[in-house]
Amino acid sequence: MKDPYEILGVAKTATPEEIRKAYRQLAKKLHPDLNPGDKRAEERFKEVASANDLLSDPDKRRRFDAGEIDAAGAEKAPPQGRYYREYASGAGHHPYESAEGYADFAEGDDLFADLLRRSREQQREQMRRAPGADLRYELHVPFLDAVNGGVKTITLPQGGTLDVTIPAGVEDGQTMRLKGKGAPAPAEGPPGDALVQIVVEPHRYFVREGDDILVELPITVKEAALGGEVRAPTTTGGVMLKIPRGSNTGDTLRLRGKGVRTRRGAGDELVRLKVVMPKEPDAELDSFLAGWTPKAGYDPRKEM
Repeated sequence: MKDPYEILGVAKTATPEEIRKAYRQLAKKLHPDLNPGDKRAEERFKEVASANDLLSDPDKRRRFDAGEIDAAGAEKAPPQGRYYREYASGAGHHPYESAEGYADFAEGDDLFADLLRRSREQQREQMRRAPGADLRYELHVPFLDAVNGGVKTITLPQGGTLDVTIPAGVEDGQTMRLKGKGAPAPAEGPPGDALVQIVVEPHRYFVREGDDILVELPITVKEAALGGEVRAPTTTGGVMLKIPRGSNTGDTLRLRGKGVRTRRGAGDELVRLKVVMPKEPDAELDSFLAGWTPKAGYDPRKEM
């Protein structure tokens, strides 16, 4: 930190009155209320206020001049690692957030003193009305609850529970803001909010892509060759699906409106077919295939 005498622009032999006068002049010039949005002026005001705090206190000034403490008020050779408590207890505090830094002339009746008094009153009112802190949670939601909606309960770290209504179509990573469900305010302000980040758990069969739902549906060789109706799962229950004659693995059928329902509307379910052979030996199928001869020119690998 810079030398406090240099910050105030006074000699080391300056009298208390000279220090007070130099501080008053700089404070009037640099005070944040008179320089809105000027970060450089704000930082300079903090330095000036801290320098004045040190030099206007006879004991702090004596110890600084003697080399016992530095410009920040910390012990240069602290016994057993302790610090200069009288000064350090104010650390982390901006000089213009309290009476410190301008109490000596905020009692006057000039325009600047009135500005400072009003500034202090506004700060006290803001602190009184300040809301409580927002609290963050992570909520794991089953896939079907994320698609269709539901209610989940969060167990709070401080005890108690919080019921969270999951809207239909909520997405993985989305953060829900629950108004007034955060920490209580330190004074008379409203409580903070609860910010709940959604983690959607994967499903065994369904995958979400945008507002569509993808599912792979196994079918038999007979269903693929001759077609037919089979029961297909959706996120809201089973439906009958017509398999076209001559279907192959990878063919995709669309169930309109069976996807994710959001404010934008409803997506579709895309059913990707997969021809599955029996796991156990089937003598009849083996016998049929052994006697089946493809038509001339049929070659499934022709394009390769």
